[in-house]
Order: sequence, then structure tokens, then C-alpha cells
Amino acid sequence: MPENGGSDDSNQNSGSGLPRQSALFESPAAAPRTSAGKPPSEDHRSGHRQRLRERFATGGPDALPDYELLEMVLFRVFPRGDTKPLAKRLITEFGSFAGVVSAPDGRLKEIDGIGDRAIDELRLIRAAATRLARGEIMQKPVLSSWQALIDYLRAAQAFEDREQFRILFLDKKNRLIADEVQGRGTIDHTPVYVREVVKRALELSSTAIILVHNHPSGDTTPSRADIEMTKLIADAARPLGVTLHDHIIVGRGGHTSFKQLRLV
Repeated sequence: MPENGGSDDSNQNSGSGLPRQSALFESPAAAPRTSAGKPPSEDHRSGHRQRLRERFATGGPDALPDYELLEMVLFRVFPRGDTKPLAKRLITEFGSFAGVVSAPDGRLKEIDGIGDRAIDELRLIRAAATRLARGEIMQKPVLSSWQALIDYLRAAQAFEDREQFRILFLDKKNRLIADEVQGRGTIDHTPVYVREVVKRALELSSTAIILVHNHPSGDTTPSRADIEMTKLIADAARPLGVTLHDHIIVGRGGHTSFKQLRLV
């Protein structure tokens, strides 16, 4: 109806009394609106974020699969839009939530949609997780907090793309004195100097040590070189009053203890 309330003959078929519609000027049907006046797609995304938050608040992180937990992390980087596709691409590429937050910057940047802000957020998550895990073994006898120790070591270096050689220095009550990365190497080798390991233990007045390194391949089976190097350190440290408690290899799929294998 025209605004003046009169008839509009141009919209009538001759003698038919039916409205005439032009294919050229026909407007598509208006998109359905919610009660809030937003298109359903926007309302759906908003509702999806709220539902994730509610599930997390009610059930904790175990209530969400890895990709949904990662979605929530990405909310802070992308305040608008759907983060699910990006989260799923990241999980597909790196295998798990832990794999994503531990992935090297260069590889993360290869994923379309990931920039410096997203990488900073992932680094913050990893730093927080490592700091929390390390806190569980501080000021406690390490050997009586074994699972907490393994959790920390896996958080600290299981997903590194280069080998790292770490030493945990303990006092006579097996409490942690120092946690030091002594060397960084290649994808399958890190140089270890027996004399330097023992010297550092004496400098710290440490009476026991635990050796740690990672295998980027994920296979934590000790190599012949790993076994020989461990024996050399144990033999050099023992006469000086320093006990080698264990050598632990960590990887994406788990860990291996030399003590459990009776190799120390």
C-alpha cells in the first residue's frame, strides 16, 4: 500500500485484481531475525560461545574436547567470529591441545589465521601450565612426587622440536635445588659433557641428580649413546658423593625411566 493510503494501479494486473511482481525488482525475502534483531548466524555464534563457557564452568576442562578448549583460548584473540574451524585445523596439524600450545612459532605461522597475537596467547598458556607443574615439585621430596615430576617434565620439554638436556639437582632430602637446561642440540642429538655435569653438581652442593632429555621423534626408547653417556656420568659422580637417581626421556607419547629399565 502506498504511504498515502490510496490505490496503486501500477501494482495491479489489468482486470485481475492480483499484485504484479517483477522478476527484475523482486526483493529476496528478508533474513529471519531473532527477538534481539540479529541474524541467526550471529546469534548462533554468540550462543555457541556462551554454551562453551557454561560447560567449562560446570564440568571443567574435562567436559570439553581439545578443539573446544582451544576455541575458548582463541576467544581472547578473536572477540568476534567463529573460532571452531581454526581450532580444528590446529588440532589436525599438531595432534592435541598440548601439541598446539607447544608448537614452534614458525610452524604455527604456517596455519592460515594464526598471527603474533595468537602465538602470544598460546605461549602464555604454555608458560602458565609449566609454571604450575613446576610448583608441584618445589619444596617437596622429588622421589615421593614422581607423577608430578613427570607431568612437569612433559610440560617443559616433551613437545620441543630439538633435543634438550636438563639436570635436576637435589639436596640430601631429595628436594629440588636447581633445574637447569645444560644443552640444546639437534633433532636427534645433544652434546653432553660428563665433567661439566659433575662440576655443576658440586658447585650447587647437590648430593643427587636426575638427568632428563627429550626425543622429538616421540619414541622414548634409549639409544646406545644415551645408555653409555648415563653410565659415564653415574661412574664419575659416585666417588664424589653424588648419586644419579634416574635418567628420564620424555616425548609426545610418554616417557621412559632408566631406573625402571634397570639401566642405572
